[in-house]
Amino acid sequence: MATSQLVIRLLGPLTVLRDDAPVSLPQSQKTRALLAYLVATQRPQRRERLAALLWDLTEDPRAALRWSVSKLRILDDDDAKRIRADRDAVAFEPNGAWVDVLAVRNACAEALSELPIDRLQALAAAFRGEFLDNVELPELDEFQAWRVAMREEFRRAHRRLLGELVARNESNPEQSLDYARELVRLAPEDETNRATLVRLLVASGRREEAEEHYVLGRKQIERCGEDRHELFAVWRTVNAKPAPSTTPDADAQRQRIEFCVSEDGTRIAFAKVGEGLPLVKTANWMSHLEYDWKCPLWRHLARELAREFELIRYDQRGNGLSDWEVETFSLQAGVADLNAVVEATGAQRFALLGVSGGCRVAIEYALHHAERVSHLVLYGGAARGWKHFKPSHRAMRAGLQASIRHGWGSDRPAFRQLFTTLFMPDASAEQMTWFNELQRVSASADNAYRMTEASGDDDIMAHLANISVPTLVMHATGDAMVPFDEGRLLAASIPNARFVALPSNNHLLLDDEPAFARFLWEIRSFVKDGVAAPAVTRRDV
Repeated sequence: MATSQLVIRLLGPLTVLRDDAPVSLPQSQKTRALLAYLVATQRPQRRERLAALLWDLTEDPRAALRWSVSKLRILDDDDAKRIRADRDAVAFEPNGAWVDVLAVRNACAEALSELPIDRLQALAAAFRGEFLDNVELPELDEFQAWRVAMREEFRRAHRRLLGELVARNESNPEQSLDYARELVRLAPEDETNRATLVRLLVASGRREEAEEHYVLGRKQIERCGEDRHELFAVWRTVNAKPAPSTTPDADAQRQRIEFCVSEDGTRIAFAKVGEGLPLVKTANWMSHLEYDWKCPLWRHLARELAREFELIRYDQRGNGLSDWEVETFSLQAGVADLNAVVEATGAQRFALLGVSGGCRVAIEYALHHAERVSHLVLYGGAARGWKHFKPSHRAMRAGLQASIRHGWGSDRPAFRQLFTTLFMPDASAEQMTWFNELQRVSASADNAYRMTEASGDDDIMAHLANISVPTLVMHATGDAMVPFDEGRLLAASIPNARFVALPSNNHLLLDDEPAFARFLWEIRSFVKDGVAAPAVTRRDV
């Protein structure tokens, strides 16, 4: 038998090929284990050692070893003996055979940065699974311990190879992605690997997958209890755009606060900031034009939108810098306030954004001024007030109303916890503190109670079928303040509306969660890039 091309693979199922054809190995698990041990250790092994490793005293270990060695001679060629045995020892010699574990070991003993990329790719492809996947000898403790050690050695080698390939393809994210994904699969607890994958996915336009990996990575960090802030830093970087200013105070100085008068004489404070297509944000509960730039609960929303649009925003009557002494908080009064702001700013045609309770105001305005509204974007809202929700939610909100009346703006932990759980259960301690202060500066306890009582009576379901403006509806899946089903119903009731479910538990989206980045991306795509809004189907909602 002439010399043939022999390939032995231990990374994954034990496989032997001769001239690309599978070699039929003995069925005996111990014979296969013997082959793997001889190949991977690469040195002569004493017969006594092998017999004790793979056979117990109930058998005839030396006779069993002789039989197994004889079966392994199928690896030999006429001029290439690979199984060497004498009275004392047994060894495997490659003699021209290609062995995956030896190739990987030799490569990792060198400087990987000096190896050609095609060789690195070939070595990475050699990993078809864990070391010796298809050989199980659970009753042999010493062999199993060796197998575990080999698996760990080659896991580390695999990660080194993949890391080098990712680094080599840094300028071409598409070519790096498979290697980066495999790195995360091998070491899901490694924050650096996860951060690299997130960055590459965003660079490749796979934002949804990037968001999922960011969430998984944050959960892994919470489980292991060690946060090096790499993942968060990457997420903020890939979602950031050059800022026109560097501090909240500088951002606040860029806006000019003015006042207009609504039809009932109420003074409404409004401001414009940013450049580009006009985007009018309807007012919602708990806002303050100046304080919003300092507060981490609203600052990121105003700042990011101002980088893309000419953002026009205003304080709701009874809130912030607008008049606090008002007679009514009706929906009609809210629409009149919006109309006064639009006329005062001179905006002719603009996109309209409604958030939370501001959604109904935005819908009513778009219904009667469709010629001025280019796009309607609704987040976290409902066509009905809370008094029309399911009984369980109505009961919860009734309890909240009592808390507002008696605890608004207080420092009592029980009150803060109630509001935090509803508005933003995933908030940090710092964000909770800001939320407590926001209550105090945005509205009085009496106004907060009157606003939420009045909005609870609203019901504009009958108006939705008449909306003709292109509409995007977004809602957080775990929103406890306005149930997800209400957002879904809103989208299903507006002709040709597009619905986006955002993976978040927070009614107020926080700046470090993927849902906020998705929220911004959807607005940019819908308003600036002219993405058509497909009809909402039963599957969508």
